[in-house]
Amino acid sequence: MKQQEPLPEGREVIGAGFETTAVRVSGVSIGVNLFLSLFKLLAGIIAHSGAMVSDAVHSASDVFSSIIVIIGVKLAGKEADRDHPYGHERFECVAAVILSVVLLISGLFIGYAGIENLLAGESALQQPGLLALIAAAVSIAVKEGMYWFTRHYAKKINSGALMADAWHHRSDALSSVGALAGIAGARMGYPIADTAASLLICVFIAKASYDIFKDAVGKMVDRSCSRETEQAIHDCAAAIPGVIKVDLLHTRVFGSRIYVDIEIRADGKLTLEEGHEIARQVHVAVEDRFPDVKHIMVHVNPYSEEMETGK
Repeated sequence: MKQQEPLPEGREVIGAGFETTAVRVSGVSIGVNLFLSLFKLLAGIIAHSGAMVSDAVHSASDVFSSIIVIIGVKLAGKEADRDHPYGHERFECVAAVILSVVLLISGLFIGYAGIENLLAGESALQQPGLLALIAAAVSIAVKEGMYWFTRHYAKKINSGALMADAWHHRSDALSSVGALAGIAGARMGYPIADTAASLLICVFIAKASYDIFKDAVGKMVDRSCSRETEQAIHDCAAAIPGVIKVDLLHTRVFGSRIYVDIEIRADGKLTLEEGHEIARQVHVAVEDRFPDVKHIMVHVNPYSEEMETGK
């Protein structure tokens, strides 16, 4: 996944709104996945479709992933304490890592089932019934809708765990596409189509799992923001009246939040109170403009023409 982009206005951050949104979206996911799992399982059994039974198991794993999201965001939303003075935001990254592993396992399960079918040979495969085809089509529509629904709120609150859950929905939709192609192929006399689709989907799911894992780990190792975001913070601070120049700017991503250290240059003849007021305005401006900035440390460097010329 690409680096974090400049932050849009109105984004929710870790707190009551963040937790409420994430829990609500995850609750919807759990309800939808429970329904789909039972529906696809019954359809797979009644219509004699091994692909649909495997797809039902994949949907059931989404229930587990949504529960992990709820636990992760609730832990991330806890207030800072003595043992965790910088907060608990990284628990959300831990949830995303767990989800990436669950996603990978789901993909490998689909791939393994496909290889088993391949080794069994076409003679061991049954022709699935029409109900399995209908169940696959319903699953594609519902899971793709859930992907866009979850993705929308994941981007809104900048939640890596929720975005991982969105990709889990997408992987389930892809799994159902494979099941649909395989069932349709089997009904037309080409049972090997099911296996080919399963193996291809396994690769797509593994790639999505890797991207989620990479993004979550990146947020856990204090990487800096993107250059675009840092430049936007730099310009915001430089625009404050009294700031002559931004001498230094360091950023680090902590979970889904950003910490900023900045050194600004101001007139050395200002009083301590006047210099502090400029620093306060920089502090307020940056936190207002960038909702994901949890804290900014502003240091003021005195400036004078004598210091500049070395006289």
